Amino acid sequence: MSTNRKEAFTSVEAKIDAAAHAVLDRMPRHGLSGALVEFIVFGLKQGWACLFGGALLALIMLSVILWPQGASLARYDALFFAALLIQAAMLGFKLEKPSEAVVIFLFHLVGTGMELFKTSAGSWSYPEDNFFRIGGVPLFSGFMYASVGSYIARITRIFDFHFTNYPPRWATLLLAGAIYLNFFAHHFIWDFRLLLFVATALLFWRCDVHYRVFRFRHRMNLLLGFFLVALFIWLAENIATASKVWLYPSQQGGWQLVSLGKFSSWYLLMIISFVLVNLVHKPKTLDGSP
Repeated sequence: MSTNRKEAFTSVEAKIDAAAHAVLDRMPRHGLSGALVEFIVFGLKQGWACLFGGALLALIMLSVILWPQGASLARYDALFFAALLIQAAMLGFKLEKPSEAVVIFLFHLVGTGMELFKTSAGSWSYPEDNFFRIGGVPLFSGFMYASVGSYIARITRIFDFHFTNYPPRWATLLLAGAIYLNFFAHHFIWDFRLLLFVATALLFWRCDVHYRVFRFRHRMNLLLGFFLVALFIWLAENIATASKVWLYPSQQGGWQLVSLGKFSSWYLLMIISFVLVNLVHKPKTLDGSP
């Protein structure tokens, strides 16, 4: 493992990586078996990158089954404390870097701001009462946005992201700002998300992300990466809304699939997420320069 790769890991992750190499280095390198090894490592690393969001989603689903009605501590407050404990444990056991905790805090602020507006506009609601909330927004909800930021930050370093043809930072910041503005403004003026999709395509269509799984470095168009992650988040949202932690107007009479329109929103939110993370993890070119 190179020095640069060692620096990308926490001390605990470096030990896990060394133990994994002790086993995986003996595995076949080429052919179908080699490809299978690469695929398994890819899945394991993805799971590790999802650690914060996966733990939070698991607790949300467990709360449906295990949280008693009429408990002295509201379910939303329990999830808020649980999210804080997960964050503290990940830092304390060196499962994430302090810069990733900064990303989580930043996303919590951005997400809570959006939640305050969207719930007041009736876009979705939180049907249960709790103490730790601002208006109609329980404070744990910001951690759901933070889990997206955590995933992007962790996957950037775990897979050693490098880029070709990455657009100028000022342009990505303008795009992210316009996307965030549209989440609010479309309630008052026309929804210009189609223009945002065009702008996103123009900025990123030539941009490729180069990532290392195990032995080999792979390449993917970044727009395709945005699409795949947004699809994964949309699927996770369908699971979470089944727990009735939050509900869209169409789900008030009973659960149904989250609309594909929300998938497009998650796609645009991915752009914001990626740009914010790259304020902490400056995007590197293939020669390693920022």
